[in-house]
Amino acid sequence: MTTSVKVPEDDTFYYPKMPLEGEHGDVIWSRPLSGAAALASARVNELVLYRSRDVHGKPVAVSGIIALPRKAPPEGGYPIVSWAHGTVGCADTCAPSRDTITSPAHRFNEHPHGLLNTFLDRGWAVVMTDYEGLGTDGLHPYLLGESQAHGILDIALAARALYRDQLSKKLAIVGHSQGGQAALFGAHHAPIWTPDLDLRGVAAMAPASGVHLLVAAGTALDYAQPGFAFTALFLAGAVAGNPNIDVKELLTEKAYAVWPHIHEKARIELSQKDSWGGLKGNEQLNPKPNPSKKAFFDQLELMNPALRILAPVRISQAAKDPRIRADFTRTLHHQLAALNGPANVTYKEYEEVSATHDPVELGFHFGLMDTDLPSLTRWLEERFADEAPEEPVAAPR
Repeated sequence: MTTSVKVPEDDTFYYPKMPLEGEHGDVIWSRPLSGAAALASARVNELVLYRSRDVHGKPVAVSGIIALPRKAPPEGGYPIVSWAHGTVGCADTCAPSRDTITSPAHRFNEHPHGLLNTFLDRGWAVVMTDYEGLGTDGLHPYLLGESQAHGILDIALAARALYRDQLSKKLAIVGHSQGGQAALFGAHHAPIWTPDLDLRGVAAMAPASGVHLLVAAGTALDYAQPGFAFTALFLAGAVAGNPNIDVKELLTEKAYAVWPHIHEKARIELSQKDSWGGLKGNEQLNPKPNPSKKAFFDQLELMNPALRILAPVRISQAAKDPRIRADFTRTLHHQLAALNGPANVTYKEYEEVSATHDPVELGFHFGLMDTDLPSLTRWLEERFADEAPEEPVAAPR
């Protein structure tokens, strides 16, 4: 950790004026965290800025939160849960560690706190990456799997650097929606990226999948809908994966006019009629074939989290979720089972889930977290209780 500089108390914390070269997972600096972003059940809430790498190998700074339980650490230290959050947008103010009660993204950042506080009460440390470019320099590479994996894994390294005497090497990755997809990528990359961590399992709740099919279908529709905000988010990830994509070539004039909103609006604001939610499906992409369109869809296919994963995998889904469709998640389950063996992949689908206080924006999609929590917690307890393998297993190819 850098100790020769004063840690900023304002938002310049997120924009370090120093070289970023170093080992991924190295701490740049940290400070105590309070306010809406802090977890109520934590003895320690720490805002951290740490080194990571983008998919092209460039060093980047990524922000996040480290939370420690009130219980004394067990022998060997607290197990770590790395939380991968769902969609909030690409604007820096949406980052979970920057959350305030007046933020448009607040309801989406706040809802997982119930689940995360339960983990803390069980005696597990919780680390929460904001992801690359969300809160920090650069555009957030939405659904870009390797980028998200680096953020999820490197914050566990950063937490152990700060609290090595309190944290074990046992790690589980848990995520919801965008974070469910991100969690699966994190588990896929873990054996090579963080071989010293002992990944015990990955749990993906309503993971995003098959987005290339959704975009292909959506861009043929002759009406507007709030969900077209996600096209802009997908594009942010695709451009990060392939900088040769020419956004002006790819988009229609109407879509290009609202493309800059990606830098300043939360997802819920992008869904409004004065932004991407006001575009018809067939007003989003240039109808003529062009290299950027092909490159865009190539990147979307790479976002599908059907991956080789060595650790146990758990997928859960609400049958009536209108945002992440159950049929897509069932397909993903079958793909994961085919790649990793049916015994290594658990699937749990709920016909009914808990109601939320916001049925329009949160609804079944977020209610899944509440309904699934008891079963998920038991599954994590079993993973953390298991003895680590005596010999390291080979990394996936």
